[in-house]
Amino acid sequence: MSLTPLRPGVYAPTMTFFDAQTEELDIASIRRHAVRLAKAGLVGLVTMGSNGEAVHLSRAERMTVTRETRSALDEAGFSNVPVIAGASENSIRGTIDLCKEVAASGGEYVLIVPPSYYRAAMGNDETLYEYFTSVADGSPVPIILYNYPGAVAGIDMDSDLIIRISEHPNIVGTKFTCANTGKLTRVATALGAITPSSPLAPAQRTAEISKPNAKHPYVAFGGIADFSLQTLVSGGSAILAGGANVLPRLCVRIFTLWSEGRLTEAIEAQQQLSAADWVLTKASIPGTKGAIQSYYGYGGFPRRPLNRLTDAQYQAVADKIKSAMDVELSLPDVA
Repeated sequence: MSLTPLRPGVYAPTMTFFDAQTEELDIASIRRHAVRLAKAGLVGLVTMGSNGEAVHLSRAERMTVTRETRSALDEAGFSNVPVIAGASENSIRGTIDLCKEVAASGGEYVLIVPPSYYRAAMGNDETLYEYFTSVADGSPVPIILYNYPGAVAGIDMDSDLIIRISEHPNIVGTKFTCANTGKLTRVATALGAITPSSPLAPAQRTAEISKPNAKHPYVAFGGIADFSLQTLVSGGSAILAGGANVLPRLCVRIFTLWSEGRLTEAIEAQQQLSAADWVLTKASIPGTKGAIQSYYGYGGFPRRPLNRLTDAQYQAVADKIKSAMDVELSLPDVA
């Protein structure tokens, strides 16, 4: 199929919303959220990541969330915003099956973490290389590696392994939730990752494909809003960060200031974003949904067994991010 290109910019791993009483999927809020983020200037969305509570959903529900996200974007005129979906299983066969389901649901790329249930057997370079390249052989859509040691029993792929795996033509990017900017720099440089233009950066790398037979130019994603500007300084392409669910315009502003060469203002915006993102990180999914509820009028609660915060805890999250939200709400939509 024809792929919607991945562009430099801000991406969000979207939340999955539920009815407060029944815990059934809240389709209206899922669609509303996708469109709100696209209007704020995000250039891609990820369904069924850790922020999307994929582990709490059936496979049929996962397909529904991806399908409805794609449909909402298309109907709102955002067909140029690709949908990426999490598709991680512990077996090669199971992961390929998930990749096929993503494609059938309208997703164009998949985001995959290393298998980790059998940690002692899986946490070595050769096994990880075989896993990712075999999945890439069988997947109908391109793959983005997800290096997130905290979610996979501490497995942390180094730059040499990521570069080696990424020689496969169906592997088109890496999300660095390890927050290792040196690693990001080495991978981005070796694989010719695309970058946004800026007078603060070396000559822009164009969308020329740097790998023989590759399906897409390489994209190096910073994985936490905390180091959005640092990702750009390190030669990265984009950020894919949970904080963008709450503060999408502020995230986009950092990219805009970088592209305009306004470094001092970009540093100030990063400071505002980092302070708020730390509050959301500590409050986790319940707190992030609470912040969305407080400031946008929807959001609700996670599925059990994730706890619901008390009213006082929700209010504390809203109060602690207020200064960043004042900036966020003063900024215009981009689209």
